[in-house]
Amino acid sequence: MQFINEVEQAVSEKNWSIVNQNLLAKMISEYMYEDMIHPAVMNENAAGNLYELKINEGKSYRFLASPRLFDSYEVQAESIQVCETEGITQAKDAIQFILDIQPLIGMTAETTGHLIKEFHHTLLGDLQLLSKPEQDADDLVELDYALLEGEMSGHPWIAYNKGRIGFGYDDYLKFAPENQKEVQLSWIAVHKTRGEFNSVETLSYKQLMENELDGETQKSFAKTLTEKGLNAENYYYLPVHEWQWKNVIIQNFTDDLAKGLIVALGNGPDKYLPQQSIRTFVNVSNKDKHHVKLPMSILNTLVYRGLPAERTVIAPKITTYIKNIYENDSFLKEQCKVVLPGEVASLNVNHPYYSKLENVPYQYLEMLGGIWRESIYSYMEEGEKPITLASLLHVDSKGKPYVESLIEKSGLTAEAWTAQLFDVILSPLLHFIYQYGLVFSPHGQNTILVLKDYKPHRLAIKDFVDDVNVSDQPLPELSSLPDDLRKVLRSETPEGLVQFIFTGLFICHFRYLSTLLMKRSLLDENAFWEGVARTILTHQKKFPMLRDRFDKFNFFAPKLTKLCLNRNRMLQYGYSDGEDRPHASEFGHVNNALYEKLPAKTL
Repeated sequence: MQFINEVEQAVSEKNWSIVNQNLLAKMISEYMYEDMIHPAVMNENAAGNLYELKINEGKSYRFLASPRLFDSYEVQAESIQVCETEGITQAKDAIQFILDIQPLIGMTAETTGHLIKEFHHTLLGDLQLLSKPEQDADDLVELDYALLEGEMSGHPWIAYNKGRIGFGYDDYLKFAPENQKEVQLSWIAVHKTRGEFNSVETLSYKQLMENELDGETQKSFAKTLTEKGLNAENYYYLPVHEWQWKNVIIQNFTDDLAKGLIVALGNGPDKYLPQQSIRTFVNVSNKDKHHVKLPMSILNTLVYRGLPAERTVIAPKITTYIKNIYENDSFLKEQCKVVLPGEVASLNVNHPYYSKLENVPYQYLEMLGGIWRESIYSYMEEGEKPITLASLLHVDSKGKPYVESLIEKSGLTAEAWTAQLFDVILSPLLHFIYQYGLVFSPHGQNTILVLKDYKPHRLAIKDFVDDVNVSDQPLPELSSLPDDLRKVLRSETPEGLVQFIFTGLFICHFRYLSTLLMKRSLLDENAFWEGVARTILTHQKKFPMLRDRFDKFNFFAPKLTKLCLNRNRMLQYGYSDGEDRPHASEFGHVNNALYEKLPAKTL
C-alpha cells in the first residue's frame, strides 16, 4: 500500500482537531462577513463578544469574536462550542458545520457534496503543513523568494483554499507548492499549424528557445523529430506540466499525437519550483531565466487553473501596452521605480474540436499553452529582496507573524514600516487608475514587495494577462488602446475598477494584516486604516490636475458593493460547468473604513 508513512506522519487526532478548529473559525468569520450566517450577540465584552448561531431547536454554535472594521469579525478558534441537548462540547468538526448550515443558507445538496470534497482536501493540506518542519518567522525573513512561497498556507479569504480537485495524494505530495519539490518540466513539439506563438517585438521564438534550452537539449529534441521523419523547423517547442500531460493532453489531444502534430520530447534540463498559484514556476537552475506559467486543469479556489486561449494569445501585446505607459511616465519610472515583470512570449494550442463548440465549458478552451514571464530576479538591484505580499500574513508555529520579524529587523516602528508599505504599494496602483483608467488585481500572489534592509522599497506587479482591467469611461488616455486588447481586457465601471484595489488589496489582504498587527500590539486597527487613507490623500495632492478622477474613482465612498468569494461557490455559481469563468458574487454593501475612520482634519 502506497503512502502509509506519509499519511501516518501527517495524520493524528490532535492535529486533526487543530486544523478543524482553525478552519471552522475561518469559515464562521468569512460567512459572517459575506452575510451567509447571522449569529446573535449574547454578551458584549472587550475581550470578544459572545455569539450564538442557532441551527435548530436542539443545536447551536457559540463562540467569541471581535468585530473589526469593514464589517469583519475575528473568531477565536478555541472558543467555538457546539451546544446540544445532551451537553456542550468544543467544536472540532468543520465538515459537520457545513452540513449544519446547509439548510439555513439554502445550499443545494450537489454543491454541498462537492464542497465537502474541497474541504477534505483543504484539511489534508492543512494537516501536511502542520506536520511539516517549520522555520521560525525570524529565519523566514532571510529565505529566498521562490522558497518563501512554499511556506504559505493558502488564500486568506476563501475557506476551501486547497481544494485542488483533480490531484491525487501522489500529485499533492509531488506538485503542491508547500511541499517545495523541485520539478523538471516536460516538453512537447507542436506543429506550427496547430500552435500560435506571440512575443514582444524584442524577442523572437529563436531567442526565447536559446534562452530556455541549451544547445544539447535543442539538438536532442530535433533528433527526436528527425527520427520520426519530421522537420524540427515546422514545430514549436512547448513545456508542459507532467500532471497535465498524463491527465489531459494524452487523453484529449490523441488526434494530434496520432498525426504527429504533437510529439513528446522528454524533460528539459532545468529545475523549477511551483509558486502558490501551482501553475507558475520559478526556474531555480538559473534564476534569471523566465518564469513559466502553464495550464493545469485542476479546480482550485473558484476556477480551473488553465490558460484562457484568447488571453494567452494577447499576453505579449498587453505587456507591450503596460510597459509603454511605464516608459513614458516619469512618476512610475523614476519616482516609484515600479517593477513590471512582463509576459513576453506565449504559445497557445486550441483543441481541434472543443474550440469549434459554441458555449463549450471554459475549462476545455484552456488546456494547452504556455506563457513566459520575465524573472523577478532579473530586476533586482544591489541589496533588494523580493517577497510576495501574501507572505506578510504568514504566522509561524509559535504565533509570531513574518511581518513582525521584518519590522524588528528594519529598526522602524510598526507605524513607520506600514507607512512605507502603503506608499510603496499604493502610489503606483493609484497612479495607474487615476491617470490611465487602468487597474491591476493586486492580491497577495500578484503583488510582489521588494524589500531593502527589511523595509518596503519598491513594488512589482505581475500577471497582466489575467488581471489587467480598464475603465469603461471615455478617458483620453484609453483612446490608444488597440481594438484587439479592448476586446479581451475586462472593461469596468468606475466602482468596478476601484473594486480591484478595494477588494483585492484592502479586503483580501490589508484587513488581515491590520488584525495581525493589532493582535501583536504593534499597531491599532484605526491607526492602520488612517495610514492607508493618508497615503491616498497624499498621492492625490501630488496630482491636483486629476481631481475629477479622484471623484470618479472614489475610494472614500461611505459604502461599496460587497464582493464575496465563498458565497460565489456555495450559493451562486456552485460547481456548474459554464462557458465563462466565475467571478466574485455581489451581495449588499460593506461599510468603508476609509470613510468612517479618516480623521476629519485630513478631509
